[in-house]
Amino acid sequence: MGSCMSTPRGVEVTEIDKQRHREAEKQLREAKVKMATQVKQMRLIHKLPFSPQEIESFRQLVFENLTRGMKYLLDAMEDMELKVAEENIPHVDLIENAPDLRDSEPFPMPYFEPLKSLWEDTNVQKAWERGNEAALPENLLYFFSSLDRLFDPEYIPVEQDIIRCRARTIGITETTFELRDHQMLMVDVGGQKSERRKWIHCFQDVTSILFLVSLSGYDQCLVEDRDANQMQDAMTIWDSICHSQWFKSTSIILFLNKNDLFEKKIPTSDIKNFFPDFDGESGDIRAGRDYFKRRFAKLAQKAGRSKEREIYIQYAAVLFSWSHQIDSGPFSLSSITTATDTAMLRVVMAAVEE
Repeated sequence: MGSCMSTPRGVEVTEIDKQRHREAEKQLREAKVKMATQVKQMRLIHKLPFSPQEIESFRQLVFENLTRGMKYLLDAMEDMELKVAEENIPHVDLIENAPDLRDSEPFPMPYFEPLKSLWEDTNVQKAWERGNEAALPENLLYFFSSLDRLFDPEYIPVEQDIIRCRARTIGITETTFELRDHQMLMVDVGGQKSERRKWIHCFQDVTSILFLVSLSGYDQCLVEDRDANQMQDAMTIWDSICHSQWFKSTSIILFLNKNDLFEKKIPTSDIKNFFPDFDGESGDIRAGRDYFKRRFAKLAQKAGRSKEREIYIQYAAVLFSWSHQIDSGPFSLSSITTATDTAMLRVVMAAVEE
């Protein structure tokens, strides 16, 4: 998608005007692809194909994720007092001024070696390992491990590329799915704090709320507030939703998500450093998952509405699942999911449907 701009003869277009125009084009283009990972997964599960224009927009977004993600890394390095190697200094300006791709434009090859060299830079890797301090995009390792494939002139995004690429969720989007004999309308609301004031009018007459929490966020700050903890913030919102008069009869389904990233970081990032009351052993993945499950379950219990609605805390490991009661209330299924694993999400959503 594109747009054109014309000016009367003799009127000078300033660089600021050009920049504003490019930003407007970018926002219009990204509006087509801003959807949560779970919405993308649901479209794949229910065989709602992406249009050629959507796929093209995702392709452009992948390049933007590479360049902007590296820019976030470089910015974080300043706060961490880290510097790139001298031979990589010229690449920094290139990344800072990376263009947005136009329709059908291949990834520009002049960016291939600089991106590869910067990613392999020793201090860049040190900053990446400290990514929880700066809320760095979690998809960088996936995309930077595939630079050769992505810079192929014939590159077309595969399913995992579409699922893993990120655009900030702004506003509210709706997607309709057919579930057996039922039609389900999924409403995706912005997750950033600045978007939360827009939520409330969406939830009149809804039958269920899907509340997603990143397990791997236990040691991460918020994008918009580096002094706040992602998991603590999620618990605060969960608590307010469970106590809200708007949702006193609405079923709520909690997804403990990003289990794969959680398992990778647990051996090196002790939960006790961020949640001192955690009483499990350092590096114990199961104990960590159970701890956060209990924390959310207790908040749901405090709301005291088990007779009015169902609360589901989704817990599904690869090989097993189990159920339990919350506050002597209705049946609750506990499940941990990995949002980028479509097969696992398909199984969990089938259980939710039941």
